[in-house]
Amino acid sequence: MTENVTQRNKIVVRKPIPKTLILDLLSKLRGHAMPVRALVAAAAVFGLRPESVRVALVRLGERGIVTRDERGWYRLAAAADAVQEHVVGWRKLDERVTPWRGNWVAVHTGHLGRSERKSTRRRERALHWMGFRALATHLYIRPDNLRGGIDSVRAQLLRLGLEARALIFALTELDTAADARARRLWDTAALRRTYREAAAALTSSAARLDSLPTEQAMMESFVLGGEAIRHLAHDPLLPESIVPTAERNLLVATLRDYDRQGRTRWRTFLESHGAPELRAPRTSPTGMWPLSMPGEFT
Repeated sequence: MTENVTQRNKIVVRKPIPKTLILDLLSKLRGHAMPVRALVAAAAVFGLRPESVRVALVRLGERGIVTRDERGWYRLAAAADAVQEHVVGWRKLDERVTPWRGNWVAVHTGHLGRSERKSTRRRERALHWMGFRALATHLYIRPDNLRGGIDSVRAQLLRLGLEARALIFALTELDTAADARARRLWDTAALRRTYREAAAALTSSAARLDSLPTEQAMMESFVLGGEAIRHLAHDPLLPESIVPTAERNLLVATLRDYDRQGRTRWRTFLESHGAPELRAPRTSPTGMWPLSMPGEFT
């Protein structure tokens, strides 16, 4: 959901579309509202027209994703809560996992059908975001290594859109062949490549932000930080025995530092246009640019 790709010193910055920009900006306010003028001013940094921002706001409002108060200020609506809570947990990924003992969490969906396209999309989103992959037709699994065990996984899946009628259960003692096949369901080479490339892009960008014009630094920090957070939001949080976790941990640590730099670049600008004061990272578990991804609310 991006357009107008440009290249600068081997760092690719993709201009967000209005919907993405609006959701990313509103998501950092922790329930507070932002005036239209601040959203329009931020969009102008990326060359987006005011009319396109207003059209996007109307459409997001019609879908119940954003809501407007009596002053004409916009905030995220309750429909975005589950998505936001999932995405903003990137700062504390290490606290979401526990040692893996070789068991699996399984979800069976064969009896749910696929006639309701909206329900099917939400189901697939919930399973993907929680790191599930298909071991067999209608049978999805992930390692049972998330804090809180199956009860916590079940609650998160339901909040993200999985139907309550889905069967969620423990899967243990797979035979040797099935267990080996299960461990290969994730493209671990691609995961590790993403960790390395995202961390390298953030490190390279951080070293040059001070030398960039203000608006260029704002654009770069917004886009690169947001892309890294999206990678982590989609991360399956696999255990060490399936994929080494050091590279993921390095990306999280690098992103924490980069997020602080991005927040600094944007704080004065947004406050000058009437946006609420930005929360410092130490007082909030959220990141600066966390939310929107294709299909997140459909």
